[in-house]
Amino acid sequence: MGLWPGILYFLGALAAMEVVAYVGHRWAMHGFLWNLHKSHHEPRSGRFEKNDWFAVMGALPAILLIVWGSLQGFNAAWWIGMGITGYGAIYFGFHDIIVHRRLKHSWNPQQRYLKRIVQAHRLHHVVESRAGTVSYGFLYAPPIRDLKAQLEANGKGKIRSSAKMRAEMDMVDNAEHWAR
Repeated sequence: MGLWPGILYFLGALAAMEVVAYVGHRWAMHGFLWNLHKSHHEPRSGRFEKNDWFAVMGALPAILLIVWGSLQGFNAAWWIGMGITGYGAIYFGFHDIIVHRRLKHSWNPQQRYLKRIVQAHRLHHVVESRAGTVSYGFLYAPPIRDLKAQLEANGKGKIRSSAKMRAEMDMVDNAEHWAR
């Protein structure tokens, strides 16, 4: 396979993974797999949480596609596996490092897009329960004002009352700051 068709397969797989992630997060993680994902919505003790098994589940098809595709002469399967892997790397960077700071750092994103992703995910976590939350994607987030309105309209989940979450909501309330 040529380089440019391969790059298109890679980018297509990367984009498709956002749809897969949204659907999986919305209806599987907050549905029948809540017993694993719930650990991500609770304070973590230790380095890992049950939710980390989703990374393993996402890596397995990517590994299989990369191995199979490389044995077949780096065909479309290889490029698709690399696209899935690329999405996983971006997810790890955004979600685990930037948003949840699982690797300690002091950098706060100043770029408009990154601010919105961080705040959208924080809004996702203000609800303690699996129902009534917002923002299930990882690379795309609707405007913060829209998410706040949706969260208020949902009225289903139990909103966290911890001081840290209230402080984060105060940051979210400053929508003009985050919309810049």
